[in-house]
Amino acid sequence: MSISISTKGGLAALAFAASAILANEASAQSAQAPWNDGKWHYSASVYAYLPTIGGDLAFPSRFGDGSVNVNADSLLDSLNFAFMGNFDANNGRWGVFTDFLYLDVSGSKSQTRDFLIGGAGLPASVNGDLDLGIKGLAWTVAGEYRVASGREFTVDVLAGARLLDIRPKLSWSLSGNVSSIPAAGRGGSHEIKASNWDGIVGLKGRYAFGDRLQWYVPFYGDVGTGDSDLTWQAAAGLGYAFGWGDVVAMWRYLDYNMDSDQAVSDINFNGPMLGVVFRW
Repeated sequence: MSISISTKGGLAALAFAASAILANEASAQSAQAPWNDGKWHYSASVYAYLPTIGGDLAFPSRFGDGSVNVNADSLLDSLNFAFMGNFDANNGRWGVFTDFLYLDVSGSKSQTRDFLIGGAGLPASVNGDLDLGIKGLAWTVAGEYRVASGREFTVDVLAGARLLDIRPKLSWSLSGNVSSIPAAGRGGSHEIKASNWDGIVGLKGRYAFGDRLQWYVPFYGDVGTGDSDLTWQAAAGLGYAFGWGDVVAMWRYLDYNMDSDQAVSDINFNGPMLGVVFRW
């Protein structure tokens, strides 16, 4: 038996990033610290990401045949814990960065009929209670090389690797007249996991404008493969550079396509993010 979930839940307070998106804000340089002065320059970022989540998760069981198919819109709605941050170092054209994020999110739905058992709808007298939690981390490490630079426009080429490690867990139980439902489908709790390393290549940069070039448009894109069939992401937004650092708002989409026989066959994240970048 397998339990398949299609999740497209809006997370009121979910922070997730499987990559170093905010590393591109670190390329915003102040006039007092030019990028090519022969010195090392550093940045540290803290940020929040509030996406919707879509994906297919398969929870295998030791018992019975068939499947329980759940469309869990807005099921994930509670952020239990999150840690988010990255660090960037640049010297002239060369640079390195790392980004790390850990999250623990969950959600539940009571007395719902918004799922199928064995491809069929529930009998009128049956309801279900669902609890879904996801714990995971995303870690990116990469090198970068600046191919274009000016006061208004910079572009970096990057290459590195990204780890996505997530552990979804589903608990479900049925109530009502369940005599027509196989015993294996009436309740249970199962955890699956996906741990994928992928090589990535991409571009990041910024375009500054305004009288003092304090406003800028950050942009980022990458694509990769490895344990995943394909992963890609894109982001763009608007930032403002202060003397101490930057404040940046962006919209980001991250997508993973994996083998269809994996527990997590695909997952994507789509939504806004807000960050603060400190430079020295």
